[in-house]
Amino acid sequence: MTSAAQSAASASPPEERRRGGSPARPLRLLVGGVGLVVSVWLVCNIFLAFAYYPQWFLGSKVLIGVLSLVVGIGGAIVIFRFLNIAIEGLPSRMSEGLIPYAFLLPALSLLGVMLVYPTVQTVVYSFANADSTAWVGLENYQTVFGTGAFWQALLNNFLWILIVPLVTVALGLTVAVLADKLSPSGEKVAKSLIFLPMSISFVGAATIWGLVYAYQDASGTQTGMLNAFVVALGGDPQPWMQIDTARLNTLLLMVILVWLQAGFAMVLVSSAIKGVPEDTVEAGRMDGAGETRIFWQIIFPQVMPTLLAVFITVLILVLKVFDIVYVMTNGRNNTDVIANLFFDRLFVAQQAGQASAIVVVLLILVTPILIYQVRAFRKQEANR
Repeated sequence: MTSAAQSAASASPPEERRRGGSPARPLRLLVGGVGLVVSVWLVCNIFLAFAYYPQWFLGSKVLIGVLSLVVGIGGAIVIFRFLNIAIEGLPSRMSEGLIPYAFLLPALSLLGVMLVYPTVQTVVYSFANADSTAWVGLENYQTVFGTGAFWQALLNNFLWILIVPLVTVALGLTVAVLADKLSPSGEKVAKSLIFLPMSISFVGAATIWGLVYAYQDASGTQTGMLNAFVVALGGDPQPWMQIDTARLNTLLLMVILVWLQAGFAMVLVSSAIKGVPEDTVEAGRMDGAGETRIFWQIIFPQVMPTLLAVFITVLILVLKVFDIVYVMTNGRNNTDVIANLFFDRLFVAQQAGQASAIVVVLLILVTPILIYQVRAFRKQEANR
């Protein structure tokens, strides 16, 4: 026997796997594949039964909820187990390369079904007629871009983008800095009160501010808080949500979103400020810098990434703003925005094609911001 043959014969199984990889195991591959298909089929059908045949479960929502948790969690464990068995049945080199993607597959599949497919379908429907039964080409886009209502909504969205994120971040930064100067108990109380509106839904906030802006004619008692102050100061009550002078009504709607999001900005910015190394601040004080200079030249640059993240988050929220406008004015008095116009086209005018075209425009506006946000986060992570 030659030395090469002796070396090959004496190679251990781990060495053999390292060199060429272990062979496929058909039985594990078969069991894993069949078990995966059957478990997915069973889980899907059980959830369909929860939705369409509640009488099978005594019509009890509590029972259905408990069973949903059991089936969802248990089903996920079983599905991943069979998936692992199937992957282990492949040759080792292929198995090692595929197993990360295999375990990401369920999450990516859900993203595809819930996000990618509806997006593609919306783009396709934007070239179809009102009930999505025939192609009309660019007619929906021509109709949308040819209406004054669309350009009015687009202008209003631009105003929201221009004002709300900047004011929200500035207010959150101001409150975070001032609250940091309070005693520990005072800081907690102040931050809790300012963060409290975050627990209110947009519809609830719009209802609350509807009472603030409420108007009765001069002969009636003013129940709106803002008009009550105006009358107490000797002024005349104003129909705030019907005024279009200098777009005051749109600005009043913006106040609601700023009120809701200022607490969100404050919490994140405050956390970033507390994360600034104390030795850098002390070094500035030792060099004779005042508190204002320390803030702008030491603290502010170090919290800038957080400010940018908050700004972009609020900006994306502003592009999708709907609830506040719908509840307060439903687009009346030149207050319409893109999302509310989409709702009107789809559910009121029954024009699915035009509504889809409006959503595509909104998607185009949001996409560059999302790309920039992802790149900014990656750059921030790379610099850590």
